[in-house]
Amino acid sequence: MLRVRRAASATIVALVVTAACLAAGAAEGRGSGLPSRLSDQQFWSLVGDLSEPGGSFRSENLLSNELRLQYVIPELIRTVPRSRVYLGVGPEQNFTYIAAVQPAMAFIVDIRRGNLQLQLMYKALFELSSDRVDFASRLFSRKLPDTVTASASVKDIFEALAMSQPSEALYERTLKAIQAQLSSRHGFALPAEDVNGIEHVFHSFYMFGPAINYSSSDTDTPSVTGNYRPSYADLMTATDTENRHRSYLASDEAFAYVKALQAKNLIVPVVGDFAGPRALRAVGTYLRAHAGVVSAFYVSNVEQYLRVERNWGSFCGNAARLPIDDASTFIRAGRGGRVARGGTALTHELTSIAAEVDGCDRRP
Repeated sequence: MLRVRRAASATIVALVVTAACLAAGAAEGRGSGLPSRLSDQQFWSLVGDLSEPGGSFRSENLLSNELRLQYVIPELIRTVPRSRVYLGVGPEQNFTYIAAVQPAMAFIVDIRRGNLQLQLMYKALFELSSDRVDFASRLFSRKLPDTVTASASVKDIFEALAMSQPSEALYERTLKAIQAQLSSRHGFALPAEDVNGIEHVFHSFYMFGPAINYSSSDTDTPSVTGNYRPSYADLMTATDTENRHRSYLASDEAFAYVKALQAKNLIVPVVGDFAGPRALRAVGTYLRAHAGVVSAFYVSNVEQYLRVERNWGSFCGNAARLPIDDASTFIRAGRGGRVARGGTALTHELTSIAAEVDGCDRRP
């Protein structure tokens, strides 16, 4: 009888310990759903653990050249479930899509380490800024008049920016604040390469202002005659097919959603090749361990380059390892259509990820 009681007691203790471990795991978001927040250490470890060595691209790509990227947003909102996981590539257009689909977590995967540096700059600016007017002023190092309040329209904000002169004092002050936010506040062990890269990126926004475009900082890449390059102002004040402003700076709600994710360390930049051996697979492994499902994956026009390099099959296999369902959606950019100022625009389309990768190699 004594042995039975001891065994029963041991069983109860084991159950209590197991329950406590499960509760602790739930609090940290491990194995029981996506985390509600990442600690600074968890965030920085994820960045390092998921990333591959950096590669190169033909452009520095400090901002999008996709003026029509908002066209698919009405359909995205209707068809893509919220509170899932967003994946994307490239610079600021990801924030516009994140604000639209409202994921619980996001990963931005890009072959260039420069994009990681750009995303870290944005992270710090989102956290430092009280609202989108403050954010825009800091991003371009231009003081805005007091008449431009938090309730201003996105057009009003960028018209005021266009009339403002760059402030070297504001630039220097904000750069120091960015560096302190990342290194001191968060404790990220930034290598010199990233410190210098962040300074270079931020200086480009200071130098070119809201007129910066896709090719502004590419001194080694000749501009292509006839190809229209929208400015940052153009991108932020563009509309969707319903003539609604959908950029991440178009409303307080859109900006606040992205800012909240940044403050919780839930927008994770990753260095990786879509067709590479690690980054996308590692993201997929992390998501499966946390019961995460991909809502939308913005791939821009990267697949065109992968096909030219005969690497599309590898990307398709990597995408097949992501946790997806019938609602998971690719957002693609493809060439087509004209814009008022001449040149070719990039159009966008939505396709089912599951249908696209159905024939891919699913072996572990």
